[in-house]
Amino acid sequence: MSQNSLVPSTLLFRFAGQCRYTAANWTNSGLELSEEFSLPHFASLDGQRTFAEVRAGWNEAGLYFDVKIFEKRQSLWCRASQLMDSDRVMFWIDTRDTHTVHRATKFCHWFLVMPVGGGNGQKFPLSTMLKINRCKEDPPTFSQYRQQIITRMTAEGYRLLVHLPKACLHGWDPKEHQRIGFNYAIHDRELGVQTLAVGAEFPVEEDPSLWQTLELVAKM
Repeated sequence: MSQNSLVPSTLLFRFAGQCRYTAANWTNSGLELSEEFSLPHFASLDGQRTFAEVRAGWNEAGLYFDVKIFEKRQSLWCRASQLMDSDRVMFWIDTRDTHTVHRATKFCHWFLVMPVGGGNGQKFPLSTMLKINRCKEDPPTFSQYRQQIITRMTAEGYRLLVHLPKACLHGWDPKEHQRIGFNYAIHDRELGVQTLAVGAEFPVEEDPSLWQTLELVAKM
């Protein structure tokens, strides 16, 4: 297995993968991540279709994602008024990587990102931070989220560059906590659903015990 592969833990459907350090910072053009930042798509072993590549990186300023969606033939369908019906990418982050509780804590965050659907004519990217159902306590940084997204349309689909700054990640402290809980789900009305591991048959939107682990790998 490669160094960046997911490694099974002692619990079924729980895996630890690497999130590499990047010395680069977010700019007005976003931040692209190279292939070494790629995350595996474990759910493909369960017959799930692969239509996206997800890359993740981190530094002291927060988390970075580079998502490529390919094999699209139809136009995007994104509506600010219908977030959960739109083409979208969702990330779940637990800055304490706690897998022993079934209700989210104040360290758990849920982000939804759309390639278009915002601004005049719904032509601009749109993102929001969502409240997690049954959460014991919302993150105190909930109101601090300000979207930092770049969308690039490609011949095969689109590419999303996303920055989740530490200002919106309650408990973000890479020096003390090198492991974070993590999950993603990509919904496309044409292509279907791609997840990191378990899918919608489990309550992943609200149960952090079902999320996986990302190890924040320090700069080599």
